[in-house]
Amino acid sequence: MSENLPACPECSGSYAYEMGALLVCPECGHEWSPEAAAAPAGGGGEKAVKDAVGNVLADGDTVTVVKALKVKGSPSGIKAGTKVRNIRLVDGVDGHDIDCRIDGFGAMHLKSSVVKKV
Repeated sequence: MSENLPACPECSGSYAYEMGALLVCPECGHEWSPEAAAAPAGGGGEKAVKDAVGNVLADGDTVTVVKALKVKGSPSGIKAGTKVRNIRLVDGVDGHDIDCRIDGFGAMHLKSSVVKKV
């Protein structure tokens, strides 16, 4: 086992350990490959945000919600199939990387894993 393991890319935890070919962070549960950890250090480019089926998203795209979402304070949530226009990609908290406005709900933050590009 190597003593010089990189910090977790998600939470910057220093207690990562090897499990087979992957590195695992016990603090947040994130798993990644050592090759993926070395690649961003040299490139320095932005991380591509992908939707639920793997399409790359960009600012101004129109997306569709792929599963019903509960909204705190609302008797009915966001239904699957709801179109969201003119999204903005942000470096959000807790995986919420899309900033948008949904008719009937107002400004929302969504995860890219629950939308599909139209």
